[in-house]
Amino acid sequence: MSKKNSNKCSFCGKAKEDVQILIAGIDGYICENCIAQAKQIIDTEIFHLPAKKEHSSILPKNLKPKAIKEYLDQYVIGQDEAKKVIAVAVYNHYKRLNQAVQEDEVEIEKSNILLVGSTGTGKTLIAKSIAKLLNVPFAIVDATVFTEAGYVGEDVESILSRLLQVCNYDTALAEKGIVYIDEVDKIARKSDNPSITRDVSGEGVQQAMLKLLEGTEVLVPPHGGRKHPEQKLIKVDTKNILFICGGSFDGIDKVISKRMHTSVVGFKKGRDGQVVDKDNMLPYITHQDVRSFGLIPELIGRLPVLSHLEPLDKQALTDILTKPKNALLKQYKKLFALEGITFDMDESSIDYVVEKALEYKLGARGLRSICEAIINDAMYEMPSNTDIKDFIVDAAYAEEKLNKSKISKLKVA
Repeated sequence: MSKKNSNKCSFCGKAKEDVQILIAGIDGYICENCIAQAKQIIDTEIFHLPAKKEHSSILPKNLKPKAIKEYLDQYVIGQDEAKKVIAVAVYNHYKRLNQAVQEDEVEIEKSNILLVGSTGTGKTLIAKSIAKLLNVPFAIVDATVFTEAGYVGEDVESILSRLLQVCNYDTALAEKGIVYIDEVDKIARKSDNPSITRDVSGEGVQQAMLKLLEGTEVLVPPHGGRKHPEQKLIKVDTKNILFICGGSFDGIDKVISKRMHTSVVGFKKGRDGQVVDKDNMLPYITHQDVRSFGLIPELIGRLPVLSHLEPLDKQALTDILTKPKNALLKQYKKLFALEGITFDMDESSIDYVVEKALEYKLGARGLRSICEAIINDAMYEMPSNTDIKDFIVDAAYAEEKLNKSKISKLKVA
């Protein structure tokens, strides 16, 4: 070998002074850059792992709690208290990840969150809106599919599998992520007493989740444990992963009223003399009520921040239908505009839709169901009729179409 070639990488041709290190072989040299590229090729071709992408710094500039809440305000109507709790938790999560490590520094613990609110109040929407804003991996999972290990269903480790998939199996990045666990109330045990028999989709799942929420090293099957039993496990440390849990906790208002010794109807003074509104008991919720509902104390202790979402009134539903960036009315206008049709709903029809949504008690989701029932015939007929250029929905049209639909037969107890 010539002396000239001995000072260059045999793969990329870079000179010794242009790289940090040249590793000598029997008949050639290789630099650290070519080694990294070769490892990536091996991971992709042999182990079938997606290629890793470069990520920007963890903490976005000017992302303060107020800025986070202002961003959520564009998509979520009301729920100021819940949005403040989420904004502070996310901001503190960033600060934990970016703090300089010192020997004598106080270690900041993460504060996992539990959100309680009836269906259609915006729990999942808040999580999805946060996912658009954040610069860390964000995964949304559903607790209803989990069972104890060895039973039909998914293991709780699949929570981390979703997080790994989001960040292309970059373990270091996944360990700084945020996970939203939806429908966590569905894994509540059936009574406040410890289960005598196995509760494989309730108490057993809660016990399996303890290690994840607390922070420990977990061996995670990257493609799900049940379908690919021979795959290589990936070790993930959960101590820096922020968990946000949400659920409707249907019936917990009775637990709260029982604890407060209040009437179940009207207004009445509690034991401390404050006036209690039975129509909205969630502001008085405590961890004790969540325990009585069916979550085990060990799990509750790992969800120290407890917040609630307010029920939606008429004004809130009206705003949800018309004001946010992705408001339902704006979506329908765009759908019809793609067909060259100008679409709108007058105030009387909007009021009618909102009143029916309140009657059916479906929250914000009820708005879409009702609107679909009202304009479904129009969306079916109008694309084939090129003569129609304007379509305005009034209260009479809305009532006529809704009365003919199946949703009108929905009975509320």
